[in-house]
Amino acid sequence: MKLGQWIGLIALVLSIYILWQLREVLLLIFAAVVLATALNRLAQRLQSLGMKRGLAVVLSVTLFFAGVIGFFWLIVPPFAQQFQELTLRVPQGFERINSWIDEQRTHIPDQLAPFIPDFNTLIGEAQPLFNRVLGNSFAFVSGSLVIVLNILLVLVLTGMFLADPDAYIKVFIRLFPSFYRRRVAGILAQCESSLEGWVTGAFIAVFVVGLMSLVGLSFLGVKAALALAVLAGFMNLIPNLGPTMSVVPAMAIALLDNPWKPIFVLILYFFIQQAESNFLTPIVMAHQVSLLPAVTLISQLFFVTFFGFLGLLLALPLTVVAKIWVQEVLVKDVLDEWRHNHQQATELVMVSESADIKDFQEAEVIGKDED
Repeated sequence: MKLGQWIGLIALVLSIYILWQLREVLLLIFAAVVLATALNRLAQRLQSLGMKRGLAVVLSVTLFFAGVIGFFWLIVPPFAQQFQELTLRVPQGFERINSWIDEQRTHIPDQLAPFIPDFNTLIGEAQPLFNRVLGNSFAFVSGSLVIVLNILLVLVLTGMFLADPDAYIKVFIRLFPSFYRRRVAGILAQCESSLEGWVTGAFIAVFVVGLMSLVGLSFLGVKAALALAVLAGFMNLIPNLGPTMSVVPAMAIALLDNPWKPIFVLILYFFIQQAESNFLTPIVMAHQVSLLPAVTLISQLFFVTFFGFLGLLLALPLTVVAKIWVQEVLVKDVLDEWRHNHQQATELVMVSESADIKDFQEAEVIGKDED
């Protein structure tokens, strides 16, 4: 390798290392891009109704903040009340279970009595797990300031991107060579369209899942049904894992009424998840974004492993954008062109060989005539 090639290789390695060190910042920037794309879509819809751009952007941002404030207003007060009641009833439930176990010891043979676990012993063995969970909770609270700062950063960047998106797109395009800039502009347009489609399909699924959860939980008589339904809808933004996480608070609150009600809540969430994954998502996302289920799961595992919870939350839009770039740049511009050039080179070699054979045959005929 020449000196210039070594310098290029070192620069590439250093660039990859710097980007890896800045991965969390890049994820926050990408989250701002996704949010700005969704709000820009809403602003364009308002502009189509005859509204000016500035007023449409302000109204879109206002509706977004109203939705966020409404979400926390619906979620936090009922959950705080119900979980406070839960902390009072859980010890009572433990006492009932312990009394029931002691009562059952009097009705069984003495040979089987040692095999029945002591509930107090189980609580003592589980104490390290409780302490670990409590320590993680304190760590989460201590890191809440960082979370707030990250959210503020995303909101500020979203406002900047939303104010003049074309200027930032032009700056990004100029990072590429001049002969490839028009191609990059087309790829960015595809990414914007796909992100808009994902946002539209995701919020349709959020609304339908939330509505089904509200109807089912209200029918079962679970407290704070509206708050649980809103939580279930928004947790649906995280495929595969989100619905599993949303069933835990619903079962915990259902436990306040009846020991058997959490089982019915679990069955309800199972059927809602099956309906969403087998009917709703294929119908909605078929017209918005086409991703294979295995690709979705693998992308979640990959992004949560390397980027944490934020990577899990942004796994689907990251996969949508990555799919477009791989398909357009790697497949169409590199692999397909390589195949085309390879075919041209093969045809050239075949023509050259045919010409050599023809010249050899002509030479052989001339030699026979001379003899």
